Amino acid sequence: MIKMLSGNEAVARGMWEASVGVASAYPGTPSTEILENYAISPNVYAEWAPNEKVAVDVAIGAAYAGRRGMAVMKHVGLNVAADSFMYASMTGLEAGLVIVTADDPAMHSSQNEQDNRTFAKFGRVPCLEPSDSQEAKDMVAAAFELSERFDTPVLLRLTTRICHSMSAVELGERVELPAEVKPFPRNPAKYVMVPGNAVKRHPVIEQRMKDVAAFAETFPFNRLEAGGRALGIVTCGVAYQYAKEIFPNASILRLGMTWPLPEKMIRKFAKSVKRLIVIEELDPFLEEAIRLMGIPCEGKSIFPITGEFDPRVVRESAVRAGLLPASASVPLPDLDPGPLPGRPPVLCPGCPHRPTFYILNKLKVPVNGDIGCYTLGLIPPLSAIHTCGCMGAGIGVAHGAAQAGSPERHVAVIGDSTFFHSGIPPLVNAVYNNSPIVTVILDNRVTGMTGHQENPGTGRTLLGKETVRIELEPLVRACGVKHVQTVPAYNVKAIEKALKEYVKLDEPSVLIVVEPCALLPEARKRWVPLEVLADQCNGCTLCFRIGCPAILKSEELDEKTQRPKALIDAGMCTGCEVCAQVCPRQAITFRPVKVEAGE
Repeated sequence: MIKMLSGNEAVARGMWEASVGVASAYPGTPSTEILENYAISPNVYAEWAPNEKVAVDVAIGAAYAGRRGMAVMKHVGLNVAADSFMYASMTGLEAGLVIVTADDPAMHSSQNEQDNRTFAKFGRVPCLEPSDSQEAKDMVAAAFELSERFDTPVLLRLTTRICHSMSAVELGERVELPAEVKPFPRNPAKYVMVPGNAVKRHPVIEQRMKDVAAFAETFPFNRLEAGGRALGIVTCGVAYQYAKEIFPNASILRLGMTWPLPEKMIRKFAKSVKRLIVIEELDPFLEEAIRLMGIPCEGKSIFPITGEFDPRVVRESAVRAGLLPASASVPLPDLDPGPLPGRPPVLCPGCPHRPTFYILNKLKVPVNGDIGCYTLGLIPPLSAIHTCGCMGAGIGVAHGAAQAGSPERHVAVIGDSTFFHSGIPPLVNAVYNNSPIVTVILDNRVTGMTGHQENPGTGRTLLGKETVRIELEPLVRACGVKHVQTVPAYNVKAIEKALKEYVKLDEPSVLIVVEPCALLPEARKRWVPLEVLADQCNGCTLCFRIGCPAILKSEELDEKTQRPKALIDAGMCTGCEVCAQVCPRQAITFRPVKVEAGE
């Protein structure tokens, strides 16, 4: 059976066919849909972990117990999981362990575009890279077979275009593995990494990589496509598709295993062509490894080291380098549809985070932010995020600034899912060191930015089972915070009162702002739009300062101020009433609701 699948869907299918025993992940674009699709497969176990390190530990535990384990994350998640990733390489396993990293060239939804192939070299583990959805599925099984054959974790590296592009996939049958789980291994020499054991394991790992390198010479996903002798191309991942399109007559060595490399295969290929180039996105990973073999090649002197590739980028780079004639540079068609309305990235209409940022902007305090929808609090007119680097950083940055003697009271802003992910340790640190910072936890009862995934605060698992909801206020109090209160997200006055009180304190405080995401189905049922009473609006612009996309400037001007009056788009308004609360003239009210007979 052949089916059109995205790369993420294909990986999920490959997991099912490979009979993965335990799969764990933290959602993050472009990888999120992998576990979501796997979770709806029959007879599987999948879970959202609070962070990527936990996800890897869970997968390691499954592999130690003799069941295939898999952890899935976006590229920066591997930074979080690095400690566990490294020790798993040292210990080896009882069953297969595969870690999926979805890199994000061009930073479509990320703070950097790091190339995680480096982790494979650093951690002494094999790295596989598919070039389309078919390979994304097939490489899952290949990765587990490789893991079990060589007693090693395997890194399966995807990129955004592989994750989200669709291609035809021939589906396979599920490999049925023994259901019985053997007794947990009692082998401390292998699995307890005290120095005396670790020093003995290291040579084993180095020999393992030599063995894998020898296997790479016959690995079926390392393929030579013979063409002309004038030009040879070494490539991998989605870049292979572009190389094949732009250089139809070249010889191509497409590497499905990008670490360790098949040195003999590369040497033989290099000898068969007059000029060797490497086409790869981001770092010159293959290029540098090939140069270290003593093989002359070109790569980043021709193609960009930043951003993602597409056929245009590859073609124009080739033309500039003289690899193709100038006539080969095909201009893009003019697709300009004419003027379009501006669509800056903003918080959604009715977003429960908006009132908090409105007040923070009024208070003019430095705000150290975090990763989530609420990062959009940096966009004018709210303009209330001043730093944002990675998940869990805001609280630590605020504390560091305070201890450095910053004369202003710092406020750290973090979401509920991010707080579970990596916000608890820095809060404990702030309490332990009596830091006079304010932490605002924006609790929208879901992991919102990546598509409403469950988290420890939702009371529901990925598989839809009811479970314990971890309440934030008792958790924060257990961390030792004395000044804690919870306020409704749409109560502007309550938020302002609490923040004004907390910024005067000389010890840690936490404000938990609670309201379900406005896009959740249960929230949407309550939507009743507001309207502006034009005869009472004087165009004061206060309602515009909350930055709600549903509030527009009307063509009607106030007679005295000559400023445009406000207008509310009923199709966008959620009826959160934040604008009504900030309006000093009570010019905003609910629209009359027409109730039909029998309703």
